[in-house]
Amino acid sequence: MGETLRRYWIPALMSFEIPDPDGPPSRVKLLGEELVAFRNTEGRIGLIDEFCAHRLASLWFGRNEDCGLRCVYHGWKYDVDGNCVDQMNEPRQFSDKVKLTAYPTVEMGGIIWTYMGPEDKIPPEPNFELTRVPNTHRYMTKVVQECNWLQALEGGIDTSHAPILHRTITKASRAYRLILILSKVQLPIWRWI
Repeated sequence: MGETLRRYWIPALMSFEIPDPDGPPSRVKLLGEELVAFRNTEGRIGLIDEFCAHRLASLWFGRNEDCGLRCVYHGWKYDVDGNCVDQMNEPRQFSDKVKLTAYPTVEMGGIIWTYMGPEDKIPPEPNFELTRVPNTHRYMTKVVQECNWLQALEGGIDTSHAPILHRTITKASRAYRLILILSKVQLPIWRWI
C-alpha cells in the first residue's frame, strides 16, 4: 500500500510520543502496516513490526529494556533494527535467524520521520524549515484523518475551500483571536506546512 508515499521520508509520530529511553512503546499505523516505535536505552529510535515473530503477541505490551523491546509472552527481544537479539531457552544461532520488519528513522524538528521504501532508493533526509528552527518557533499538532491523503492535501491547499465550506470555523477562529488579544495574551504564529 502507498508505493508512492514509500519513496519519501514520511512523518511517523511526534517526538513527545516516545520521549524517554526505555519508556513505553507507541503504536503506529502507517500505510496499512501495524508498527511499534520505541526509544532504546541509548536513545536510538526503533520502528518495527508490532507483532513478535514467535507467537504474534503485540510488542506494544513489551518491555523496553537494555537496548531492546522484549515480548512479554516468551521473552524474545528485538533491537531497533528488528533483529532478535535474545531468546530465553534457545541457542544464540537460532535468534540470529529471526528478524522483524524495521524501518529507518530520523528525528528532526520534533517529528520522527521514517522511510518505508526500497533500501537502494533512500532519498535525502527531510529538509524543511520547520526541522531547522528552535522548538519555540514552531507549533505542531497531530490529527488522524481517515481519508484519502490526496483529497486531504487538495483541501488543505485550496484557498477557496475553507472560507466557503468551513466559514463558521474561520469566524470562530477570529473570535478566539480577539478574546486572546483583549486579554493581552501573546498569540502563537501558526503556519500550514
